[in-house]
Amino acid sequence: MWAKKSTEPRLGEKWVNTKDSLTYVWIPAGEFIMGCSPGDGECFDNEKPAHPVRISQGFWIGQTEVTLGAYNLFARESGRAIAFGSGDQMPASAVNSDDASAYCKWIGGRLPTEAQWEYAARAGSQEVRYGQLDDIAWYKSNSEGRPHEVAGKQPNAFGLYDMIGNVWEWVADSYDPAYYSKGDRIDPAGPASGQLRVVRGASFGYVARYLRASNRGRYGPSFRYLDFGFRCLRE
Repeated sequence: MWAKKSTEPRLGEKWVNTKDSLTYVWIPAGEFIMGCSPGDGECFDNEKPAHPVRISQGFWIGQTEVTLGAYNLFARESGRAIAFGSGDQMPASAVNSDDASAYCKWIGGRLPTEAQWEYAARAGSQEVRYGQLDDIAWYKSNSEGRPHEVAGKQPNAFGLYDMIGNVWEWVADSYDPAYYSKGDRIDPAGPASGQLRVVRGASFGYVARYLRASNRGRYGPSFRYLDFGFRCLRE
């Protein structure tokens, strides 16, 4: 499914996974400041304190949110319900955390950790957003109250689309509002347990305050709604 290489890929190098036909982008190891961006007066308490994090291993991550067409291939093969909506290039939505995890396992990967997700979303920037909001994201002011086909806005510097806006994205971590004060600083994987799961990136239905690289949402793992999707990672 995944080609083996003798040397580490270059930043931004792309591979197409033959299992779901989606494109994945290589993100190298590195360090960043996770949490509330400098000068951001709209941060919520669960985004603090900002703290240094090291991602010790590079990874492949979906260039886009998992599409409806790709998810429904999985759903038919696994006997799960197909995702909400129509149009193969729309983001798969109304998918809960367990189904998102199962899909990522099906393609040979997993959901990203919260730290990996934010590292990929920021793409080397410590700004509140990786570009002007209307240029990079579908949100309440421009979405007409609905999701849009993936990759319809500008990508970030790593070549990833819709890291902010369009649909919320499930990540692997359980939720703890105080985790940033006590979590690991190298490859943090979130709390050992918890009743809620973290979602990132906000969605087409939210106002600008929620459309920030550091914003953290949380819902029960069985929760489904039309603005909940995901993307996968492979190490």
